Amino acid sequence: MLTVLTPSQMAAVDAAAAEPVEVLIGRAAGAVARAAVDLMGGTYGRRVVVVAGPGHNGEDGRVAAALLARRGVRVTVHDVADAPTVLGPADLVIDAAFGTGFRGNYRFPDVDGAPVLAVDIPSGISGLTGAVSGAPAPAIRTVTFAALKPGLVLGAGPSYAGEVVVADIGLDVEDTAVVGAAGCHLVTDDDVLAWVPARAVDDHKWRHAVWVVAGSPGMTGAAQLCSTAALRAGAGYVRLTVPGVEDPPAPTEAVVLGARTDDWDRLMSSDASRFGCVAIGPGLGRDAGTAARVRAALAATDRPVVLDGDGLAAIADAPTAALHSRPVVDDVPAPTVLTPHDGEFEMLTGAPPGEDRVDAARALAATTGAVVLLKGPTTVVAEPDGDVLLVRSGDERLATAGTGDVLTGTIAALIASGALPVRAAAAGAHLHGRAAELGPRRGLVASDVADALPDAWADLLG
Repeated sequence: MLTVLTPSQMAAVDAAAAEPVEVLIGRAAGAVARAAVDLMGGTYGRRVVVVAGPGHNGEDGRVAAALLARRGVRVTVHDVADAPTVLGPADLVIDAAFGTGFRGNYRFPDVDGAPVLAVDIPSGISGLTGAVSGAPAPAIRTVTFAALKPGLVLGAGPSYAGEVVVADIGLDVEDTAVVGAAGCHLVTDDDVLAWVPARAVDDHKWRHAVWVVAGSPGMTGAAQLCSTAALRAGAGYVRLTVPGVEDPPAPTEAVVLGARTDDWDRLMSSDASRFGCVAIGPGLGRDAGTAARVRAALAATDRPVVLDGDGLAAIADAPTAALHSRPVVDDVPAPTVLTPHDGEFEMLTGAPPGEDRVDAARALAATTGAVVLLKGPTTVVAEPDGDVLLVRSGDERLATAGTGDVLTGTIAALIASGALPVRAAAAGAHLHGRAAELGPRRGLVASDVADALPDAWADLLG
């Protein structure tokens, strides 16, 4: 996992450093200068323009400029206050105007077509949320120090930061006495491989069993996508129940167990104990009877539950009460993973997530006691204790009907495989995104993502 620190946490880390600030600036400037040389392909005959602000970020830029000048680069340094509207001809512009703690509105000068290297974060991007204030200059690379910042992986930040390089300048970013107990990390391929247990030589299908309760008359596709994804993500056995539909379309390998619309929740109390995870909600319908049965099912089983789509709507009037009614396992309610998009988040909380999506997901997880997976270009997975995992895999190809159903089945399969619910949620989102990246740029549909899950897993293995 890659550590992500807020601007205030990073300030605390800087303040706790054993080395003088001049030493840290020197190390940071060295990393910026090396990146500049790499981007320009050398120093001979090269021209660099630096825009430097009043804080440490500006000092990083000024010292980097001096280092480059010693290597023969023609360097011009402009203070933010007197920088021209259009910067002079250059092989590279270094944006050292403002860092992650900037508040206000800033318009970067016209770079006249030159590539931009940003110091810590593109100036005008919020270090906390990635929101844009003014007109930042899009960078082809950003050198940030010690740890990632939320603004580099959230909101508009990634589209302005370009390639992000984390430079180690000798700071301890994992000291909980300084940064606090609740951590935030970006998920990598290696994390997913470490979190999902491998199959044992004596495994059998029931050790990885998933029960999907989804779909309704006219909405059977959601159930099929969810159950297909569970199989493709590694479930050894999938039972599919579509209330009110006796013979729904289903993967050949799934076992269909029919149920009336008015009694499917009773099956949970009698037979759910054999399953590693239960997925409830995609396409289930939103009538009052369905909502009552979702809540009854949550209270009837102590198995981990992934709740999505219409399952979330079923508890929207009182999500905390519904989840606190779950059977107690190890002194806490049985684990639940909620997977809302922004509209469903607003339905559960009464307000949209807002710019600080990490804080929003943390708050919902804390009040409900559930793992919350807040969908978006950067997926935020929060635990009730405040720990957060961020997922950046996938892209706009996932913005198509049914991909959320695929994600639900994927997460359920990983929980059934033995992964902790929070890790299964983050790993499932990461694998789901990687599967989408294997598909066509146009015309990708949700079933393509489900079918690509085994290849995505193979890619993680290298």
